[in-house]
Amino acid sequence: MPPLESLSPTETLEIENGLTLIPRVKLMLTIYPTSPSVTKSIDEWRLKRALIEFLKTSLSVSITVPEEDLEIRRLKDLKKRKRDEPVAHGNLFIRDLGFLNNTSKKKGDNPVEEEEENDIKVLEKKLSDWRKYILEKMDGIELNLEGVKYRLSVSVPVSDEFDKMKKDWEEFYAFGNRGYSRGRQEPDTIVIRGVPSRWFAEPRVSSKPSMLVTHTIFSTFGKIRNLNVAEDDDLGKDADEDETVIVSGLHCKIVVQFEKYRDFYNALKVLCGRSLQKVGSLIFFRYRSIALFFWRGPNVKQGSKLKADYEVFWDKDGFFRSSRSQATDRSNRTPAKAAGQNRREDTRHDISQFDDTRRKRFRVRD
Repeated sequence: MPPLESLSPTETLEIENGLTLIPRVKLMLTIYPTSPSVTKSIDEWRLKRALIEFLKTSLSVSITVPEEDLEIRRLKDLKKRKRDEPVAHGNLFIRDLGFLNNTSKKKGDNPVEEEEENDIKVLEKKLSDWRKYILEKMDGIELNLEGVKYRLSVSVPVSDEFDKMKKDWEEFYAFGNRGYSRGRQEPDTIVIRGVPSRWFAEPRVSSKPSMLVTHTIFSTFGKIRNLNVAEDDDLGKDADEDETVIVSGLHCKIVVQFEKYRDFYNALKVLCGRSLQKVGSLIFFRYRSIALFFWRGPNVKQGSKLKADYEVFWDKDGFFRSSRSQATDRSNRTPAKAAGQNRREDTRHDISQFDDTRRKRFRVRD
């Protein structure tokens, strides 16, 4: 695997367990009616078609977005809606960013800089500028659907803006560490939500996330001090009242503490602005707003590419801080015993003893 520092924002990265990180731009959409007296539910299909056509025809570079990469969730009962509330919200994912690699220099640019077209800093600037451009183009536009006008509000999620998160933790440690020890001036822990539990489970053993498999995957980014993985059913709390069906154990929440700040920094930067992809045989169906799937395993030559559009943050609450004494006691356990604890309850483990030799011994093979 190439050094993480040399990975450009438009490159994919293959990690352990058949998983790949693929670049994408995520935009959060909120749809308001221009007239507060609207009583008719918005047509999701027409809204999708209008937005897809806009991306094709109204930008400097035509963007083709598959319908499955545009999620719209409408408010089912408009009678419960307040006058200033939206009628729908959703997410737009733009995954084909290859055009950024081929963007030519504008006239008047320094010829010496032409050799730096593919430089990481140049591509990061291009991606940042293009994301600002598409926000300006889409935010505030009006859509006419069957004679009813709607206004679109567009924003970028905090978990997709690495520079803003970096500024946030620099200010956090500069102006008050909120109880952190005086010697600690840099973050070291990332939090990931919205990844399928089965992708981090031991094949043919359990559908619950495994400490050992998760450790193997995230060791790609550096040496780990602490790791926590647990089922995450809180994702369903944001659903509308008519869509509160929650499938227990579908997703998991992962908290990773690295030994070095540099590994934390590189891991967060690589995970930010990307989706997780796994290739395998898939049985899939949707119940209301909940996607249900049964994974038949990665050992297939041909199959579906399933994507997980997770959220990633840096930990400012000190997830492992309150359990350091407990983690020290657990460090006397054998790696096999610590890795075998696949329980649903939220447990914390000190896994610093997972050296490379022992980890290979217990490594799960497809």
